[in-house]
Order: sequence, then structure tokens, then C-alpha cells
Amino acid sequence: MPRNVAQQLIASHLVTGDMSPGAEIGLRIDQTLTQDATGTLVMLELEAMGLDTVETELSAQYVDHNLLQTDERNPDDHLFLRSACRRFGIWYSKPGNGVSHAVHMERLGVPGKTMVGSDSHTPAAGSLGMLAVGVGGLEVAMAMAGEPLYLRMPAIWGVRLTGALPDWVSAKDVILELLRRHDVKGGVGRIIEYYGPGVDALSTMDRHVIANMGAELGATTTVFPSDGEVRRFLEAQGRGDAWTEIVAEDGAGYDVEEEIDLSSLEPLIATPSSPGNVVPVREVAGTPIYQSYVGSSANPGYRDIAVVAEIVRGRHAADGVSLDINPASRQVLENLTADGLLMPLLRAGARLHQAGCNGCIGMGQAPATGRPSLRTTPRNFPGRSGTKEDAVYLVSPETAAASALTGVITDPRDLEARLGIAYPRVAEPAHPVVDADMLEAPLPPDAAVKEELVKGPNISSLPDFDPLPDAVELPVLLKVGDNVSTDEIMPAGQRVLPFRSNIPAIAEFVYYQVDESYVARAKQRTHPGGHAIVGGDNYGQGSSREHAAIAPRYLGLRVVIARSYARIHWQNLANFGILALEFADPGDYERINRDDVLALSGVHAALTGDDRTVTVANTTKDERYVLRHRLSPRQAEMVLAGGLIAVFRRRLEAQRRTTQTSQ
Repeated sequence: MPRNVAQQLIASHLVTGDMSPGAEIGLRIDQTLTQDATGTLVMLELEAMGLDTVETELSAQYVDHNLLQTDERNPDDHLFLRSACRRFGIWYSKPGNGVSHAVHMERLGVPGKTMVGSDSHTPAAGSLGMLAVGVGGLEVAMAMAGEPLYLRMPAIWGVRLTGALPDWVSAKDVILELLRRHDVKGGVGRIIEYYGPGVDALSTMDRHVIANMGAELGATTTVFPSDGEVRRFLEAQGRGDAWTEIVAEDGAGYDVEEEIDLSSLEPLIATPSSPGNVVPVREVAGTPIYQSYVGSSANPGYRDIAVVAEIVRGRHAADGVSLDINPASRQVLENLTADGLLMPLLRAGARLHQAGCNGCIGMGQAPATGRPSLRTTPRNFPGRSGTKEDAVYLVSPETAAASALTGVITDPRDLEARLGIAYPRVAEPAHPVVDADMLEAPLPPDAAVKEELVKGPNISSLPDFDPLPDAVELPVLLKVGDNVSTDEIMPAGQRVLPFRSNIPAIAEFVYYQVDESYVARAKQRTHPGGHAIVGGDNYGQGSSREHAAIAPRYLGLRVVIARSYARIHWQNLANFGILALEFADPGDYERINRDDVLALSGVHAALTGDDRTVTVANTTKDERYVLRHRLSPRQAEMVLAGGLIAVFRRRLEAQRRTTQTSQ
């Protein structure tokens, strides 16, 4: 049967299972990507597992999130990460080199390869024709150790593109249109594959914009074909030999199909505080703004900043507006400089920031309280900007530039009539400046094993977690609603992220934006068995950060009961021995209150037998509810053992005993 691009990529890496939607499959992983907000834990996990060297074709560690050096903690972690890369055979991208996704595309991404990354926007590499999946850090560590990636076979959602983008409309509006149609859960359990004649009109970096934000739809990943445009991009990067053609076979079909006529699109905007709150820009035009922010992994290309430079050329940002330019890679910054495109930005009053994630993750560039901030970033979850009471809108670079000049949210199509500005169509450099000097290659294996890990005082070892008992009695310490994000469970930002390698310290911030009393009540441990949390639909959406699982587990979280889960967080809970259950009757969610005590028994049989249900007694209200789990036998083993590391250690010890016996 003819295969689409996603099916070809999966079939060529399939090691276990069959490609029936919903079945668990195992995939061989070629590359891994880690960044410093999550990579420190990955390196500690490699140490805990006793790994000598990575087993992947290529693994890369980027320092892009925690660039603010307000004290010793971030630079200490940078030294630790560099030492771990030298010890385990990993590429190291230095601070200031840029955002992982953009730099990986420029220097290391290869069509046809699989990749897992401890960052939920890892699917951006799908723009090259890769199968790139965002997962928790522990799953990345396992891939580095040579283990397959296990996931449920997604349905393939074919999005046929026709036409071409009109003036003042760009790639950001394409993905915002899909979010407008389907909201933040529309891609759950699916891979999005773009195809059709409209794809030819999109550059590789345009495709990156779209693939990056597929994560906001909850999709497992996004893929584009590796075609002549990808070949052009790689040749311009001096890596033409990495190109392989990968296109859908004639007659290939899709499990779900949709069409977008690019020529029919208009400028769109996601209003606070969800990427799914999308409306036409014209509907909110006239709203005063405080900040216009351009850059990030969601709009990382040369064009995305160059078009802003041309729009504002010879003009100045409106009074009271902060125009922030956040280049995604040092190489892009060098090319903008070489082409004379920084001066128009600086003369327009722009504030130029170093190449990295920065304000997107709440590390600087926070807006004033309650003042609207327009951003070309991928997310606008509450408080993610670094300001607790924020009002963040997601827009294209064109809308950001137009609004910066007028001081209010502005449909960029109005600029020609209002200010006489014609749409500047910007082409990427045919022969760009290429900079690989900020990437350190891995050491040879014989030199790597001699390297010592450099640990500053803020770096602690991973805690050990005990197995899950067969019967537990747990108070419900927290009840939350739908679409709770990992930014709300475990916030990022300059106050929190410096503790990313210190679990006891970072645990102090769990859920503090939702309920400041949660941590103190968890520490009281009135029930020695731990506690439970009850959630609504799509629990744990957003970032892949496993701190949102491991820190609550450190505080005693044993069970989460929700209506449904976001994929990555659901897996992260299992990775650290937290039992994720779902209501058989979603209406039972309404019957449980905070501080109710829930008693579960027969847990082991429910996880290992054919009956996938657990009955829980609410001893506070004298009620009973039926719950179910979706864990595979492999995941159930992890939960029962107290987490994936415990399972891996047990298996490694068995292998060593077998080896010793045979010798």
C-alpha cells in the first residue's frame, strides 16, 4: 500500500509493534536534542543509569533557556552540561549560540532521521522531513542509552495546502488558522502531515514555524516532505550531502484529511491566554499595546526579523511601545548584520537581545502588569511571560511590526493606506554566513571516559522513589480544571529555572501560581501514603518539562485522576512512578472536592491484569467511583517499580550478573 511521509519514517525505524492507530510501537532513535532547562536532569539520569557513552548516531545539548547569569547557578549548570557532553559523547552548543530548534536545523538535522527531544517544540525538525518527537527527559536519556521510543501509533492527519500566501500573511497565520479551527486538543493522538501544491510556496523556515507550533494542537509531531526546497536550504547551509528526498508515494492516503487554501488566509491573532483563542486581527484592532516581541523558536528565521526591519525602516516604534528583537540563532544575527538589517531596527528603537529563548520562557523581557504584549512566540499560557497577570497575544512578525509602529493592535494590511508602507517580500540569502564555531563536537570515546562531571553546589542527585503500594489512602490536595499546563504545574522563568538541577529546591514552586498553599500542605504529609490531585480535560498540556512530574512526586504525589491527559505529561507521570487514572464517568469529576480522602485497593491487579479499571472509595463522602488506566504492560511495570530508572537499573544489574556468570 502506498505510504505517506510519516508512515515511511515510522516504518523505516519500527522495532516493535504494528502501525495500527492506537497500538503501542517502538521506534529506533537516530538523534536526540536536549536543552538546559531539561538537559541537566537528563545528564543526571545518564549518570544514575551508569551509562558510558551515548548509543545514538548524534546527540546534541543546547544552552538556550537559562542564559541570565544573575548569580552562579546558571553558569555552574553550563559548566556541568559541558562536562557531561564531554563525558558521554554529546555535541555541545554554547550559551548565546541560539535556540536548539533553529540551530539544529541549520547544523545537524538530517532528512529521514528520527529524533526525540526534551522540549515539546522538537517537532520543528519535521520541516526537514524528520520524525521528531517531544518527550520527557527520561525518555531522551533512554534513547541515548540505545533504547527505543515507545508511543501509541498516531493517526496521520493530512493537511493539504493549496494556493499561496497573500501579502501581509505569513506562515504564523497558517498554524494559527489550524488552531482557530481545532483549538489546543485538536491534534491529540495524531501526526500532522502537510502536503499538496501549497507546500511548494513555503520555505524550509516557513515550514519550521508551522511544525514548531503543531505542539500547541497537542499533536505527537508534524512532518513535511523533504523536497527540492529542503535540498536548497541544506545546500545553502553547506550540508547538501545530508539531503535525501522523502515525499508521499503516489496514491498514499491519510486517516484524517483537511485542506487549507493559503490564498484565503488573513492575519490572525491568538488572544490571552491560550494559543487556541484565535480570531482575525481586525476583530481586536485598536487595543493599545505595551510590547511587540519578534523572534523565538516559533519565528526563528532570517525572514521573520528581516521583514520587520523593512517594515519599520525609517520609522520609530510608537511612544510607550517596547520593540524587542529576539534572534533565534547567532548565525541569523550574523546574516542580519551582514545585510545591513540591524540598523533599521536599532533606529526604530528596538531592543536587541542575545540569541536564545529569553522572554518566551519568562527569562527576561517580561511585560508590564496587565499591559498587552504581542509576541511571535508559540505560547501565551498565564504567567509564562514572567509577569503573573499578563496579557500576551500571539501574532506574525508582520502584525507585530505594524502594531509596534501604531501603538495599537493593527491589521498589517492597513499599513499601506495608513503609512504608505508596501509589503516587503524578503528573500533569504542565497549564500548565508555559516557559523559552526559555537558548537563543540564530542570527544573520542577513549578521551570521554576520562572526563569528570563538574557539579556546582546547586546540583543535587536524583531522589529515589519507592514502589507503588497495592492499597493507598490519599487526600486530594488539589483540584484543577481543564487545560492545566505544565507552566502552571511547574513554572519556568528566571525565579524558578535556576533550580532545575535541584529537585528539593525547585519543588518549592510546584503549583504556586494556582494554589500557594499546595507545597506546605504536601509537606505536612498527614497521610504517610502521599496524596492525589484531581484534574479536568487535557491535564498537563504544553511544555515537556519532566520537573512537572518529578517535583510533585518528590512532594508525595502518587495518583492523578483526570478526565484526560496531554500525551507528554501522561508519559512523564509514568516515568516517575505516578499513577495516572481517568474517570470512567467524566461526571464523577464534579463529585470530588479538595481534601476528600480517596482509598484505592487492588492496584497491582488492575495494572497487571486484563481488567483496566480501579474502584476508588471516597471515604469522606461515602461514595465510590470507577476509574480506568491506559498504561501498557511496559508502563505499568514502571509505575509499580517507582519509575523508569528503577526498571532500567534492575535490567542493567541482571545483564551484569549474566555477563559475570558467563565469564
